[in-house]
Amino acid sequence: MPSSPLSRRTFLKSASVASAVVAFPHVMRSQGGVSPNSKLNVACIGVGGRGAAAVTAMKKENLVAFADVDDARAANTFKANPSVPRFRDFRQLLDKLGAQIDAVTVSTPDHMHFPIAMAAMALGKHVFVEKPMAHTIAETRLLAARAREKKVATQMGNQGHAAEGTRLLKEWYQAGVLGDVLAVHSWTDRPIWPQGVKGFDHSKLMPVVPSTLDWDTWLGVAAARDYDPAYLPFNWRGYWDFGTGALGDMGCHMMDGGFWAFDLPAPTAVEAVSTNATAISAPTASVVTYTFPARGAKPALTWKWYDGDMAPPIPDVFEADRKLPENSTLVVGTKSTVLCQANYFTIRLVPETRMQEMASSLPPKTLPRVPGGDHFAEWVTACKGGIPAGANFDYSARLTEMVLLSNVAIRARRRIEWDSAAMKVTNVAAANEFLTKHYRPGFGV
Repeated sequence: MPSSPLSRRTFLKSASVASAVVAFPHVMRSQGGVSPNSKLNVACIGVGGRGAAAVTAMKKENLVAFADVDDARAANTFKANPSVPRFRDFRQLLDKLGAQIDAVTVSTPDHMHFPIAMAAMALGKHVFVEKPMAHTIAETRLLAARAREKKVATQMGNQGHAAEGTRLLKEWYQAGVLGDVLAVHSWTDRPIWPQGVKGFDHSKLMPVVPSTLDWDTWLGVAAARDYDPAYLPFNWRGYWDFGTGALGDMGCHMMDGGFWAFDLPAPTAVEAVSTNATAISAPTASVVTYTFPARGAKPALTWKWYDGDMAPPIPDVFEADRKLPENSTLVVGTKSTVLCQANYFTIRLVPETRMQEMASSLPPKTLPRVPGGDHFAEWVTACKGGIPAGANFDYSARLTEMVLLSNVAIRARRRIEWDSAAMKVTNVAAANEFLTKHYRPGFGV
């Protein structure tokens, strides 16, 4: 059974540094600076699947420990790094080897991002967390607060934030190339896993937990339940208890560039139309409309999100033979329209004749670039005393909060009005239950 709900006050207390001292008594130490020329001692938590990318990115540093609950999923990483100590439980890793660690990467299912990152930061460790940085809006704020408190370097894994296109979009916008941006559209081919699931029937077959999997630790803070292969290794994304659906998977990529370039505040309202959303699973398709207020002289902006094979109308400025690409964002300004590749690695004015017409008069590059657009390297530099990474938790908490509001609206099945300062849905009281969640005890929350 799930534990009882936690109040915000109790939640903050339970996530304090004092709780980390009890949970991990051997690893509390002051976090000294790291020389820019020295190597970080990095622990990677979650090293199969997407986690393998974090391991590869950290090869130039010192890999001191791995944790993964699935020996089969992590087998290739283990085989390629036979001398690195391995654990199934991240708590054991932090307890036994924490004194050797400077930084931690977290590449687990969404529901475990928060407890692992909080535990690592409580011990003064720098943290890289895959997107979305948290499972609930309350968690995003607690993670950002902990990062500020501990003065650690953080980064969310939305690679496009370090990309060239993200900077170009902001430079073009600031120079007036786009005019006023009134509308943005983002669409994706996700979900590419089951959503709209109603439940499981184990009356004829009770699946057996594989010997290579620590099912209880995989569940982590989620309520206890029977093992089912329907969740692993990838399909957990479609279930509310573990993932955040299509928008949680791609929103922090596809909404990042515009959110940053236009310096958007929190939306004031979010409305979702969806199909087949259930109590346990995200919908098979949705269209979400965000309303952003005017910012000084900048007018209000509407951002529409589409998933499940939904997409916006083909705009009039497209050439006759141009089709909507998959996983893209369209920025509609009063002077120009911009088509952005999924992660903002490349952007183009459309139609192509407009791009050619403006090529010689586009503004100079004034924003700092990330060498090679490498968001892992950007974080490593921050860990060694460099400037904060672009997708640090102060920024990523705001972006992730905006993205996760969509799921609040989907689950509430109502248009929601959002008071960001109070962290409250003001017009549908019941929707506020989706801002946080129940936590199974034993994982520091």
